[in-house]
Amino acid sequence: MITGGQQSFINHALPILKRDERVVGVALGGSYIRRDRMDEFSGLTFIVAVDPAQYEAVLAERTAIAARLGKLLAGFTGEHIQRPELLICLYDEPLLHVDLYFLPPDGAAERYENPVVIFERQGAITEALSSKPAERPEPDLQWYEDRFWIWVHYAATRIGRGELFDAISSLDFLRVNVLGPMLQIQHGKPPQGVRYIERDAPEESLRLAETLASYGKPDCVRALKAAVNLYISLRGMRVEGIALRDKAESRALAYLKYIAERIEEN
Repeated sequence: MITGGQQSFINHALPILKRDERVVGVALGGSYIRRDRMDEFSGLTFIVAVDPAQYEAVLAERTAIAARLGKLLAGFTGEHIQRPELLICLYDEPLLHVDLYFLPPDGAAERYENPVVIFERQGAITEALSSKPAERPEPDLQWYEDRFWIWVHYAATRIGRGELFDAISSLDFLRVNVLGPMLQIQHGKPPQGVRYIERDAPEESLRLAETLASYGKPDCVRALKAAVNLYISLRGMRVEGIALRDKAESRALAYLKYIAERIEEN
């Protein structure tokens, strides 16, 4: 459910965006679309559709535009996730995370869910959305299988060398990029790393918690074994059509066993 602070920000920002003639539409995405997932901890995602002829000019001014929408504390662009058109902002009063996507209208057509249009000129966003359906990306399970055992071996080598921060980071990588998405797929949910896992898969989230490691070689080995077991369990539910990398699996597991035995000996 949307809070007063979130609604207050929308109510303040929307008239400011509407006064800019270069803005041809505004829509809200993210948690706003799925109100059952929106709460006091949710941020806001704005899709700001811009006249294509004015797009570069608006991009150059986006931080200044963002500053007019509220009490902007800080903001940075989204190159780190290959979304340079995104401005990630933190506002005050209320303290609120806000993502601002500045896009030409046809850019809004590339989506995996339908945003809520709250303003548009001459149906600019609606027309773009009607040009193609929303397409939720389906993870390629073969992609996981081709990579998983290489990642397991890598994590085991970090444990063996004693680079435990890197090993713990590798376990986090497996949770976010493989195990979490596979759990979400199993429950018919969109793959979003480990977001909403506690809500979408409460029982399995306990198994995912077993892949958390404390700072120590034995516990990193235990957590990596738990990650392997969870992966094999999830893979087994959808194994048809996957070319299993049996040799890579066998050798990676043998190496993990070797590392575990060396740790026990010491």
